[in-house]
Amino acid sequence: MRLSRRAVLAATLLVPLAACSPAGPDDGPAADGVTTVSMRVWDDQVAAAYEKSFAEFSTQNPDIRVQIRTVPYADYFTGLTLDVASGTADDIYWLNALYFGALADGGKLIDVGRELAGESGAWVPAAVQQYTRAGTLWGVPALTDGRIVVYYNKAMVDAAGVDPANLTWNPTNPAADTFLPAARRLTRDAAGRTADQPGFDPGSVTQYGFNAARDLQAIYYNFIGSNGGRFQAPDDTFVMTEPPTEQAFSYLVDLINTQHVSPPASATNDNPDFSRDQFLQGKMALFQSGTYNLKNIDDGATFDWGIAPLLAGPTGRVSVVNSVIAAGNADSPRHEAILRVLRWLGSEQGASFVGAEGAALPAVSAAQKGYFDYWTARGVDTRYFGADGGTATIPAPSGPKFGAGATAFEPILNDVFAGRTPVPQGLQAAQDAGNAALR
Repeated sequence: MRLSRRAVLAATLLVPLAACSPAGPDDGPAADGVTTVSMRVWDDQVAAAYEKSFAEFSTQNPDIRVQIRTVPYADYFTGLTLDVASGTADDIYWLNALYFGALADGGKLIDVGRELAGESGAWVPAAVQQYTRAGTLWGVPALTDGRIVVYYNKAMVDAAGVDPANLTWNPTNPAADTFLPAARRLTRDAAGRTADQPGFDPGSVTQYGFNAARDLQAIYYNFIGSNGGRFQAPDDTFVMTEPPTEQAFSYLVDLINTQHVSPPASATNDNPDFSRDQFLQGKMALFQSGTYNLKNIDDGATFDWGIAPLLAGPTGRVSVVNSVIAAGNADSPRHEAILRVLRWLGSEQGASFVGAEGAALPAVSAAQKGYFDYWTARGVDTRYFGADGGTATIPAPSGPKFGAGATAFEPILNDVFAGRTPVPQGLQAAQDAGNAALR
């Protein structure tokens, strides 16, 4: 799952700027009496904000330096899993919902609910709830994504006469579906014909209407929720074959392979940033995504763009809301230093650098104003990331073995989105494979 699943450049940012490899389990204070605490993240923009935050932290805590390591998301959890097993993991590392449960159950994470008791009231309640397991909280909420939205190219929607703030999709009632006709008008081939015109050539698309893809965070969880469906049952098992869920998947697959208003799965299955890059290159009109792509779009778009609320389905606008925690390594001997860094990350001052840079939405409630102020000053309307974009949500991925389940079902869903496997059979196979991985 994404939770800011951006392809980022592998880099090492040191605070202070001093060459140092990740501290091993037996490392103690350096000759100068300063303890190095290493932290692993997957986002270079947030890492740059953390660099400033930890510079201030070290000013106030001169006996601790924090070393940040940025690892591309594609490699992040493979490397982390190996490092945890070998005892060489960083002192603090980001976790998302796919992996934290197994590490918590395995005793690998510091019990933040006990060690930082009384501080959770400062953190976004949804994030605290998401990462509370067996009655305790297993990390400091670092980032939260807010609601999913639709970024749009103003010139494209104006030319097509589309109002991106008032689009509804419906898998069973075409008369109630305003989105598909709009997406067809927003899709063009090399000859300039739109997808709703005779002679449209789906093999020479130069402008896509929308970014349907096998993207849990930005796309299919929200379509499932907006159709009144579920992806998981309360016991964490997968329920992909329930009718509302199957209808949502069928609609998305149809957008790609029948309507041709979205890029082919061959382009998006293995490149989660393909659609974002198409949007930034002026080759896509509507791009459904989250706060994690806001700065990318602001930095990269050379055209006028805006933000509209998430597409509405038969049950309204239903978004997944995910968060990321900073987890402490329970096997590290630098326990007290780790707690001081975690406490800083969970404070308004420590998190304010992330919000003030516009890099991501902090999960520290009091630090969120800086994020919204940053974007307001840049003329960006961010209200749809909050309650103005709706209040209904679909539960985020859960369970200690969700990652194993995803590893099992994602190749099958790749074939479904590519049109190689019919949706009903593919979802049944994906559900069976995912649930087998949970056992």
